Amino acid sequence: MTRVFITGTAGFIGYHLAQLLLDEGMAVHGFDGMTDYYDVSLKARRHQMLLQSPNFTATEAMLEDVAALDSAVDACAPDIIVHLAAQAGVRYSLENPRAYIEANVVGTFNVMEAAKRHEVRHLLMASTSSVYGAETDMPYAETQKADTPMTIYAATKKATEAMGHSYAHLWNLPTTMFRFFTVYGPWGRPDMALYKFVDAILEGRPIDVYNHGEMYRDFTYVTDLVRGIRLLMDAAPVRPQSPEAIAEGDSLSPVAPYRVVNIGNSRTVRLTDFVDAIEAALGMTAERNLIEIQKGDVPATWADASLLRSLTGYSPDTDVRDGVRQFVAWFRDYYGR
Repeated sequence: MTRVFITGTAGFIGYHLAQLLLDEGMAVHGFDGMTDYYDVSLKARRHQMLLQSPNFTATEAMLEDVAALDSAVDACAPDIIVHLAAQAGVRYSLENPRAYIEANVVGTFNVMEAAKRHEVRHLLMASTSSVYGAETDMPYAETQKADTPMTIYAATKKATEAMGHSYAHLWNLPTTMFRFFTVYGPWGRPDMALYKFVDAILEGRPIDVYNHGEMYRDFTYVTDLVRGIRLLMDAAPVRPQSPEAIAEGDSLSPVAPYRVVNIGNSRTVRLTDFVDAIEAALGMTAERNLIEIQKGDVPATWADASLLRSLTGYSPDTDVRDGVRQFVAWFRDYYGR
């Protein structure tokens, strides 16, 4: 039985990935700090559902707690580690940047140390499309520069990519970094636009539509995302014999078993069209408060996911209207609204 250690299993993406792996018969140990950045009861409910499986165990502790993390990893003795836990949220990083350094940089270092010690066959770690920052050449490809992060959140994620590369090179640790693009779906985070929009519309409150609706995002449905992660688990990078051996378009490092992979829907959706989809799913009309773009935000994201397809044969393809309907159905059922 494959043993997988996942950080952030009480989180949105970690919960869905853990459930997928459990459904495949794997043994999963979750590690989560249950921070109060958003509703802890939602996180607890996710873990409660996972604990219904006899193959799921969990530790509640912070990544910065080295003793707790090492003890949990040692007990699990994982074949694979998937590191998803992080201090999330672009806007919150303007208010509390220190939380991002402690959780995202120090926490990731602790995970990499544990992976090195156990010589796992594959370490997979979450990054973000935010690392592309001020880049305007789209769709974003993994091989283009990402040296202009716009927030401390993006900067910490870029730092973890660099840290991951160094460990892959020094310790021959197969490492894949995956960059997410605006993930949404059932069990989503309350701080994300879809959740906030649905909640406000149901309560008759106006919604804030940034940049007057001229925002474009590569919305990626959560089950598509975790399917991509699952398939990448079986595509561990191997240090190339020479730079010439690297295929065109591959982000594989010339000096390490290390690769960066976008996981996105490969299409952009205008924010106003996204709101239209929410209105259609709810059967209600939103009062739209059109305002300026927020500090640190970017007007558009768009993934080139051809590397994911070449590595796994898979491309995320859920239409945003279908995905929004699924979220609205979950939201109404979960909150009885």
